[in-house]
Amino acid sequence: MSIYKPQTRRRFIASLASASMILPGMLHELMAEPLAPGKGGADNPLAPRAPMFPAKAKRVIFLYMSGGVSHVDTFDPKPKLQANHLKAYNDDFLHASPWKFQRYAKCDTEVSELFPHVGSMMDDICVIRSMRNDIPNHTQAVMQIHGGSTVEARPSIGSWMSYGLGTVNQELPSYIVLAPEIPYGGATCWDSAFLPACHQGIRVIPGQEAIPNITRQASLEIQEMDLGMINFFNQRNLAEHEADKTLAARIKTFETAAGMQTQAPEVFDISKETDATLALYGITRDTKKGFGWQCLIARRLSERGVRFVELIDTGSDKYTNWDSHLDIKMHAPVAKKVDQPIAGLLKDLKSRGMLEDTLVVWTTEFGRKPGDASPDEQGRTHWSKVYSSWLAGGGVKGGVTYGASDDFGYDIAEKPCDIHDFQATILSQMGLDHKKLTYRHAGRDYRLTDVSGRVIRDILA
Repeated sequence: MSIYKPQTRRRFIASLASASMILPGMLHELMAEPLAPGKGGADNPLAPRAPMFPAKAKRVIFLYMSGGVSHVDTFDPKPKLQANHLKAYNDDFLHASPWKFQRYAKCDTEVSELFPHVGSMMDDICVIRSMRNDIPNHTQAVMQIHGGSTVEARPSIGSWMSYGLGTVNQELPSYIVLAPEIPYGGATCWDSAFLPACHQGIRVIPGQEAIPNITRQASLEIQEMDLGMINFFNQRNLAEHEADKTLAARIKTFETAAGMQTQAPEVFDISKETDATLALYGITRDTKKGFGWQCLIARRLSERGVRFVELIDTGSDKYTNWDSHLDIKMHAPVAKKVDQPIAGLLKDLKSRGMLEDTLVVWTTEFGRKPGDASPDEQGRTHWSKVYSSWLAGGGVKGGVTYGASDDFGYDIAEKPCDIHDFQATILSQMGLDHKKLTYRHAGRDYRLTDVSGRVIRDILA
């Protein structure tokens, strides 16, 4: 859909001319057909682009659990840890999980009772039990899982996806983040850094008005007149500065904002969803926030062409997120909020035939330590040497696990998966070679995976 109509624009120009508000010399130029966006020597930075090679996935839904989810209490069962509760191990006392593990699906993957709904979907999920990152501090770890670096804010994986592939729906952003609170690391989670600004994630805050000021203040006809004039001058300026990628990106950002006024209200309106669909996510027709709402909106955005949708479940408050220093049992209420919605999302995507070309990613910034120097400790501290993440759909094998931690969950025992490996695999499923997806900045070619990373082909169907 165009953000302006030529006939409305011409009527507006004619009215300006009759009122002597424009110079006669400009009239002929203004009445001519305006340059289409992306012409004039500068490409539309969000135009849809073909992948580098055949892709298994068309879109990504990225589920980020803020605070550090304990692997030994969720997706990595440790019978020996359970059997050796409070026994000395190196300089620690081992602490068993308070939750039991079991199989919920046909495959052999065991999941703790914190995730019975997600557990029932294990036939469609590949659990990676050998993840690791470099620094067990929230901000640095969050920067790494999103942008690949612990030392500086770099473009988020969603921004790289937008930069590499553009978007099929020009009326909606290519990268949207559904986040009720600001997580550790703040906006660096969805920042485009040195990439053009149009690739930055657009944060949507669940609530009564998900996107502020989305309702137009003037009539549609008046707004189209305004936009027609703005578009004319923007495109003429762009034609005179063909090499200015920043200008092209800024123009596209405002065009997307205008387009959102026509499409976003419908996307965020769940009133026409069936009762059965709402029940999958555990929400009602008047729900406007919560992780169930986020998951349903992620499906609606994905089916309308948004390339990358990220869901952040909580913020940086250690009393409400996964950062269970005080008591590991604080995992229980957080898991309960996301378990059914995540399973509902997978079921919904599968029933619509979308799971096969939608890559669903579940991750966190690090795990939690299986033991502690004190036998009386109730919580678990940060642990980055090994933790768990999982993938579903998008050409990834289901019903399998990859890698393993040692008997007590302290270190990787086999098939390590570095964060850059994880990111390279996600990009690969979208048809992007992580070594070739680069951007020239400050005299060097940057990429999401920096100077490392490999595609984990063992988990690909």
